[in-house]
Amino acid sequence: MRKPHFTLIGVCATLLLTTQVGMPLKGSSATPQPKSQKETAKVIRIGLVDFDTSHVEAFTQRFNHVGVAETEWVEGAKVVAGCPGDSEIMPERIPGYTEKLRQYGIEIVDKPEDLLGKIDVVMIESQQGKRHLKRAEPFFKAGLPVFVDKPFAETVQEAEKMIALAQKYHVPLLSCSSLRYDPKIKEALELQSKYGKLLSADVWGAAELHPGNPGLLHYGIHGVEMLYALMGAGCEKVQMTSTPEGEVATGVWKGGHVGTVRGIRAGQYGFGFVAHYEKGNIPFVIEGAAFYRELLKVFVEMCKTGKNPIDYAVIREIMAFIHAADTSRAKHGTIEKVK
Repeated sequence: MRKPHFTLIGVCATLLLTTQVGMPLKGSSATPQPKSQKETAKVIRIGLVDFDTSHVEAFTQRFNHVGVAETEWVEGAKVVAGCPGDSEIMPERIPGYTEKLRQYGIEIVDKPEDLLGKIDVVMIESQQGKRHLKRAEPFFKAGLPVFVDKPFAETVQEAEKMIALAQKYHVPLLSCSSLRYDPKIKEALELQSKYGKLLSADVWGAAELHPGNPGLLHYGIHGVEMLYALMGAGCEKVQMTSTPEGEVATGVWKGGHVGTVRGIRAGQYGFGFVAHYEKGNIPFVIEGAAFYRELLKVFVEMCKTGKNPIDYAVIREIMAFIHAADTSRAKHGTIEKVK
């Protein structure tokens, strides 16, 4: 007796559908494949406040994977909205960066508070330190992680207020120059395994002045951040020598080790440093802009974990170092305590 052929056809159809669709038919015991980590991971929504700096474009390019090489892309977050704001330093930059971000598909809002509900974290980008406390406060209160671009504040007191807000509302806070995270800084620290402890450093970089960010706050802060990335906290006193062409801030750390920041206003400057170890003295020159990518990776990790990458005491001491250096300049080179 011939067996009916529909059973074989039905089995083949079942196998074919299961293979092509990637899911079992109803009643099948096959288990669906889990989604990849990339598919299930939540993308952090970033809001930007104040567009008077190139950082709003540079950061958006790296987060949103547009306009930069793939090697510079940062995963896990995306800029979705921004508030152009105004500026006392470079207001002429705002329209151009606003239009550029619109082209990247970023939603533009009128007030910083309009970002609330649209974003998960915020980056305060104004070039002027004294604006940051007011700009950041509503986002602290809303419980959002906050990045404050350099300079953190104009005074130590403003810095302390922002740190207090972050602690009060239990949100992570990061503020620094991106140069802190340049690969050359990392390399210098890793070389301690070869040359012994890094004892001191001499840093050089641009030191343009602007009345809106007094003294080292405007551009010299890059060098100060690099010095602290290399030597850590613990500077006790500072002396500043300054002329229209440049300046040198000399800090003395606990234990007697000396670190310097040479700010250049005439001639070719760039950024770099010499690291002094127990068993060697090694020069480093910073090239390219990998520091943007590395900073943004640190920021994303902070937003995911809630852990501050830089101790608040270090952030505060950098402000105190700058205040002492600028006081020394005003007093024609007196030695000032870092307090």
